[in-house]
Amino acid sequence: MSETTKKIGNRGEDLAVSYLEKKGWIILDRNYFFEKAEVDIVATDTKWIIFVEVKTRSNTFFGNPEEFVTPAKEANIKMAAEAWIYERKMETAIVRFDIISIIDNKNGKPEITHFEDAFR
Repeated sequence: MSETTKKIGNRGEDLAVSYLEKKGWIILDRNYFFEKAEVDIVATDTKWIIFVEVKTRSNTFFGNPEEFVTPAKEANIKMAAEAWIYERKMETAIVRFDIISIIDNKNGKPEITHFEDAFR
């Protein structure tokens, strides 16, 4: 029986959070929604506020996970990011948009690729 897409996505986000925390980043928020826009992880490395989109797949039969971040998805993330910043009165913050691509093929060693400043 295969895992649901939601379970795979949640596991990927947990892996991404662990990965970022090991880099010394501070997680500020997870799964932030504004209207229909969402951002998976909001983090800081003390210099930037980083909005991270996490894409997880169990294989690459249909392409690499990062290939599924479309221009429409980027616009959605940017809208959520603007709302997050506005709500916290952080309009002067320096922001960046990253993608974390995870191939979790259940062999115990997920492949994590971090694309910093992936889109603007």
